[in-house]
Amino acid sequence: MGSGKSHISKILSDKINFKLIDLDKEISRRNKLTIPEIFEKKGEIYFRKLERETLEEILATQENIVLSLGGGTPVYYNNMEIINNNSASVFLRASIATLAERISKQKEKRPLIAKIADEDLPEFIAKHLFERNVYYSKAQLSINTDQKDPEDIIQEIIEKLYL
Repeated sequence: MGSGKSHISKILSDKINFKLIDLDKEISRRNKLTIPEIFEKKGEIYFRKLERETLEEILATQENIVLSLGGGTPVYYNNMEIINNNSASVFLRASIATLAERISKQKEKRPLIAKIADEDLPEFIAKHLFERNVYYSKAQLSINTDQKDPEDIIQEIIEKLYL
């Protein structure tokens, strides 16, 4: 959350002329429910199964796509293995301070953190990163996004993936 996945993937897909698929939006479209509605009505386990099935279906296509994942996707099942075996994976890495600054500006759009006080955000972020970094570190490419503008991040991704 706050790493820039949605923003960077949109610009990247435009720049390299690949179709953009946001995994959460695709799950919502297919199920005619928002992600919070799926969690509320069916539970997280159901959502994670849908997420896994949708991920596998998308990666099985031969289309040139940029696939933007939710932050939890790499953590469940053996999703990182499937991602790495079927595509190039990129981890957009940012410091806790950078993530806290970005996220604090978007609290009203993010139900998971809406009720967390700004001064408690760094601890919340650090806890989630600690739990997830073992999975994120399996990405084939790790890009530090601190104090970089989107164009520089995208250029770095293109250079590292296509050289």
